[in-house]
Amino acid sequence: MKGIISVFGSSAPQPGSVAYEEAQTVGRLLAEAGYAVATGGYSGTMTAVSQGAAEAGGHVIGVTSAQIEQFRPLGPNGWVQEEIKYETLTDRLLHLVKNNDGMIVLPGGIGTLSEMALAWSFLQVGEIELRPLALLGNLWRETIEQFYDPLYIKEAYMAMLYFADTPETAVAHVTQ
Repeated sequence: MKGIISVFGSSAPQPGSVAYEEAQTVGRLLAEAGYAVATGGYSGTMTAVSQGAAEAGGHVIGVTSAQIEQFRPLGPNGWVQEEIKYETLTDRLLHLVKNNDGMIVLPGGIGTLSEMALAWSFLQVGEIELRPLALLGNLWRETIEQFYDPLYIKEAYMAMLYFADTPETAVAHVTQ
């Protein structure tokens, strides 16, 4: 195993959707490249990444939280081979952001946005060593374009983000 890639994404996409299929492709490609995948361990794109990786013979880590399971009573998805469970959502988030060799952010909502922002912030201030951070899809390109202001964000910090249009380019970026 070459390392671990954390993949962030939404719990909403269902099998058969474009988002689900792209996430499954990300998992498969990471496993084929020799990397383990770490996700939040539950449903949606987390399941899709896990399934793609497991079916390609890769190692699947699900980082879960008792706090989440209090309001959403379900355990890790069936593809998770190694569960790392924390009491709090904060500890789960910190684990996923800090314990990896690269990160891919799939389209998602508020939780995914917070994961991406924390990862980017930690890279910016040196809380974690520089590593690849790929944002997959137009949602992130549009979000960052709206957010970006050179008064507040230096070009060097913008350069920490890689905007990927396909699962293939996202995986190539984090595994190079």
